[in-house]
Amino acid sequence: MADTPPDHLSVNPESPFYDEAALARGVGIRFKGVEKTNVEEYSVSEGWIKVAAGTARDRAGNPMTLKLKGAVEPYFRDDADAGEA
Repeated sequence: MADTPPDHLSVNPESPFYDEAALARGVGIRFKGVEKTNVEEYSVSEGWIKVAAGTARDRAGNPMTLKLKGAVEPYFRDDADAGEA
């Protein structure tokens, strides 16, 4: 597997950008230099992330999301980072 995470990744299994292997390896996101733990989907090339909007749900039961624009830096977590979270 490559050392860089995918350009576009989603945690929703119904999305065409879902990648179980990358998610199992552990992907961390820095957005505008700040570590984010509630990212539902991201795109590096387009410069946005989608984060859950509290506990709100849509009619299908999926979390409501907000699209935030800015610098996105995905990385694979190593074992030391995984232990801290």
